[in-house]
Amino acid sequence: MSDDLTIAAQNIQTPAQSSRPLAFGRGWLPTLLLLVVFAIAWEGFKTLFNIPDQKLPHLFTIFSEFGVRTQGGNGPTLAVTMLKNAAVTFGEALLGFTLGGLLGCALAVLFASSRLLERGLLPFVVGSQTVPILAIAPMVVVGLGRLGAPDLISKAVVAAYLTFFPVTIGMLRGLRSVPPDALALMRSYAATGGQTFWKLRLPAALPYLFTSFKVAATASVIGAIVAELPAGSKSGIGVTIINAAQYYNSRPPVLYAAVLVAGLIGLVFYGAVALAERLIIRERKAE
Repeated sequence: MSDDLTIAAQNIQTPAQSSRPLAFGRGWLPTLLLLVVFAIAWEGFKTLFNIPDQKLPHLFTIFSEFGVRTQGGNGPTLAVTMLKNAAVTFGEALLGFTLGGLLGCALAVLFASSRLLERGLLPFVVGSQTVPILAIAPMVVVGLGRLGAPDLISKAVVAAYLTFFPVTIGMLRGLRSVPPDALALMRSYAATGGQTFWKLRLPAALPYLFTSFKVAATASVIGAIVAELPAGSKSGIGVTIINAAQYYNSRPPVLYAAVLVAGLIGLVFYGAVALAERLIIRERKAE
């Protein structure tokens, strides 16, 4: 019976399953061309309007800062320092992404199984996202810190706060994307609710889920960076950005370099999720 259900579920074509995920790495050439155009526009705008380096440094000056040694020339290069801080922020974002993803999936399953729960709880889920993260982060970080929670956990909770909402909405949309005929076919095989979920609903929800994961990946990085600001942290890209802003008058390129690294963290996280999407969905299609 289980094998028959598997074959029946695989033969059901849903709109979400019929669409191929974007190939990983496709479109690199247009991206590179856009970067070149952006660099030319940056330098051209600076030269045309004679903008001083204090307001808009040259791109070469920004990238050359990565090779400058910190601590008055006695410490590691700025690139090494940035890499260490980026690793801290990435760990916080990854933990927050995991916690928020699990919470979002659990809420979506509950809402899909009960309209009453959806009507009662979904407004609170939506309403939670209307509160600015800058107002939530200090309360969460300081409050959990006074309760004895490690800094990593408190910052991850802030990241999870931004992560769970897109996962909840995307997963719920995917679970309900199964055509009624497909559900009727599973019932004709006397499939249980669990069998229908694992063999039909969850596979149909995967494309929607990974789309939400991509949004959540970048949101978790933002949450981790914001959570580092009120915590009195000693490491993290958020701390680096604050320190660079304080010394902006003397070394403005450092702030631009810190913002660039923060953006690269989000790109790496997004790329990892896109790669996982390609591997998992391709593997399911090959079964």
